[in-house]
Formats: sequence, C-alpha cells, structure tokens
Amino acid sequence: MNALGIVGGVVQPVLLLAAAPLLAGVLEKVRARLEGRVGSGIWQPYRDLRKLFGKEPVDPGGTSEMFRLGPLLLLATTVVVAVVAPFVTTAPAIAPAADLFAVAGLLALGAVALVLGALDTGTAFGALGAGRRLTILALATPTLLVAVVALATRAGSTNLGAIVSATLDDPVQVVSPGSLLAAAALVVAIVAETGRRPADDPVTRQEATMVHGAIVLEYAGPDLALVQLASAMRLAVLLGLLANLFVPWGIATSMGAAAVLIGVGALVAKVAVLGVLVAVAEVFVARLRVVRVPQLLAGSFVLALLAVSAAFFLT
Repeated sequence: MNALGIVGGVVQPVLLLAAAPLLAGVLEKVRARLEGRVGSGIWQPYRDLRKLFGKEPVDPGGTSEMFRLGPLLLLATTVVVAVVAPFVTTAPAIAPAADLFAVAGLLALGAVALVLGALDTGTAFGALGAGRRLTILALATPTLLVAVVALATRAGSTNLGAIVSATLDDPVQVVSPGSLLAAAALVVAIVAETGRRPADDPVTRQEATMVHGAIVLEYAGPDLALVQLASAMRLAVLLGLLANLFVPWGIATSMGAAAVLIGVGALVAKVAVLGVLVAVAEVFVARLRVVRVPQLLAGSFVLALLAVSAAFFLT
C-alpha cells in the first residue's frame, strides 16, 4: 500500500457511491427521450432514495436475518470492489484484494446474498427470480474471468492494477484480436450481470418475465433503497472496469492532486459515455426470451475462450 493507493481507496468508493444514482438517472432520461417520452429528471433516483430511506422498515412475515442482510451484503461487496479496483488510480489500496479472482468473488458474493434473501421469503416469484439470477451468474462470472485472463497474459499478473498498467505501457495491444474478443465477451457478460437488455428489462413490471425485479419484489423502504443504490453502483463499477481495462488513459499513475483530478474526470467521462451507449442499445434491442439468455452467455464464453487463445498464440 502506498500514498496513491490510499488516495484511490478513499476517492473511488465515495465517487462511485455518490454518482451511481446519477448514472441511473441519465440512463433512464436518455432511454425516455429516444422512446419519445419526457421521462423523469436525472436527479429522480436521489429523490427516490431519500423517500425510501425515510420509510419505516417492513419485513415479510416468516423471514430470517438473511432477508435483511441481502441488501447490506450486496452494497458492502460492491463498495469493497470500488475501494480496491483501478478506477481513479492504478495503485490498489489493498493489493491482494485487487486480484481478478478476488473481485469476481466479491461481486458473486453480493449477488448470491440477494438471491438467498429472495429465497428466504418463500414466495413463488422470489424462487423463480432466484433461479434465473443464479443461472445468469453461473454463466456470466466465468465469461468475465476468462475474458480478463486474456488481458492478464500480457501483464503476467491477474492483478487488475497491473493489467491496466500493462495496457498503458503498450497501447497497441488494445486493438489486438485477443483484446477485441475479450471486450465483446465482457460487454455481453456485464449487460447480463447488471440486468439490462437483452438479458433482462430493468423497467418491466411483468412478474413472470422478471429476473432482478422478481428477486427484490418483497423489499420495501430502506431495504429497497439499499438494493437500488447497490444495483446502480454495481453498474457503475462494471462499466468503470470495462473502460479502464481497454481505455485506461487518464487514470492516475503518480501521486499529485492534478493527476487524481484528471483520473476522476476521466472515469466520470468514460462511464457516462458507456452508460449512454447502454441506454441507446436498450431502445433498439429487443429483450430475449428467458430460455435464450443462456445461449447468449454461452456465446460470450466462447468469445472469451477465443480471446485467451488469441492472446497466447498471436502475441
């Protein structure tokens, strides 16, 4: 741990936690405009969170502590990833936790905690959504791991900070076949993991076709606020990782106020651009049937395997 890592460990979670609802608001506004609607303002998620946090906690009858711990664990694991992963600086606050497998494990742990909370309610829709969510998680996580391993081969390390630094040192590798295949695989995995189209529809209200919505159907008040905040932050974290793994320019590599501010600005700009692209794609891409989503993720896993093969044999 060094000074740059400490600064990143403080700035990154604060920035992502504070700006994640704004990202969700921007996505909804862009989507509404493209669909010919006025839509709510970009600050609406903040107002929703304030209203939900002000409500009295309500738990379904018969639930255990797992129902209440699910949202907390989802948010806590996402915050830890925001602390250790390279978003504003390349130096990790806690080097062992910045490893690819540790980060993927933390993200999976949060998702599983929320799934267990949904199963704890004993409702049919909770169990239905939990099964679908676990299927997506079981297919998206290996794709994420294998795709980033393709980038780790040239860095000689699975540490995310080292991978970003290797890309900065050799920017030509960004357009190599392995990197392009890995990027395509990661995009599909992130879209499915965050519950966006075509894998899921974040605004649907049809219980029979929901994935994430069916899991959180029984949550209300502060618990629902934690879920919404964690989901928005999870999207920001994954988009930030995608941006810095392939377009890391602007990230701080040395200690200094100017370098850190540039890193903050670069991260905000890259995540905003990717978020707008996600919103635009959702308008023009139809949602897949639930039985087709595993096929989509299987295809992305094949792309990740091809990326690893290209990284080994073409570099």
